[in-house]
Amino acid sequence: MLALVANFIWGIAALYWLQTKPIDAFDVMAHRGLWTLPVTLIIVLLFGRLRETLRLLRSWRFTCWVALSALMLTINWGVYVFAVTNERATEASLGYFMLPLLTIALGVFVFGERPKPVQLLAIGLAVSAVLVQLVAFGSLPWVSLTLALSFSLYAAIRKQIAADSLQGLFLESLCMAPFAIVWLIVNDGAGLGLHGTRVDLFLLLGGVFTAAPLLTYVAATRLLALSTIGLLTYVGPTLQLIVAIFVLREPATLITAVTFGLVWLGVIAVSYDAWRASRKRQ
Repeated sequence: MLALVANFIWGIAALYWLQTKPIDAFDVMAHRGLWTLPVTLIIVLLFGRLRETLRLLRSWRFTCWVALSALMLTINWGVYVFAVTNERATEASLGYFMLPLLTIALGVFVFGERPKPVQLLAIGLAVSAVLVQLVAFGSLPWVSLTLALSFSLYAAIRKQIAADSLQGLFLESLCMAPFAIVWLIVNDGAGLGLHGTRVDLFLLLGGVFTAAPLLTYVAATRLLALSTIGLLTYVGPTLQLIVAIFVLREPATLITAVTFGLVWLGVIAVSYDAWRASRKRQ
C-alpha cells in the first residue's frame, strides 16, 4: 500500500502542477525547491536527526555530490512541470518508462558494468524508440530524454552520497533554497499573490506534495523485496500516460503507440529477467 500510494501520487502529479498555471515553469520550480525545505526540516527534527544530518556537510566532497544531485533534481522537476503545463505530459510519461533502460545504459557505458544480453536488447529497443520519433517528427524527444537522463544521473550520484533518502532530500532542498529565494526576490515573488489564493496554496503546498510520495516510497523499500518495488515503479508512468490521454486529452498517434511499444518491450524483457533471477536466488 505504501508503494502504491507513492506511485499513485507520482502518477497524478500532472493534475496537481496544472493547478499552478499560468505561472511559468521556472517560477514553479523555484517554489517547489523552496517549500520542500521546511517540510523536510520538520520531519528531520521530529526524528531528531538534524544534527547528524548537518554534520555530513563537513566533508567538502560530500557537499559537492549533494549539490550535483540537487542540480539533477532541479532539472528533472523543471522539465516535468514544463511538460505537464505545455500539453506534453505524454512525453513525460515516456521519459519515466525509459528511465530504467537509460539507467542500464549509464551502467554499461559510463560505469563499465558488464551487460546481460537482455539488457543490450532493452537498450537497443530504447534507441529504436528515439529513432522512430526522430524520423517521424524530425526532432529528438528532448522532454523524455531529459527527464530520463536527469533522474538516472540523479540516482547514480545518490549512490555516492552516504545519506538516506530523507537526509538526502533535506540537504538537496537546503542547496536549492538560496537560489530559489534569490529567484523569488528578483522576480517579485515568482507569481505568488498574483493569481488568487487557490494558485498560491498549490504553490505553497508543493513541498508537501513533493516530500509525501518520497517518504512513503522509502518506507515501502524497507518492507518489500526490490523486485516487487521495481515492478510497482511502473504504476507511476502508467498512470501518467492514462492521465495525459484520457484526462488531459493529449493526442495518441500511431507514432506514440510504436514508441511506447518499443520501450515497453524493453521494460518487460528487463523486468522478466530480474524476476527470474530473483526466483533463482530464492
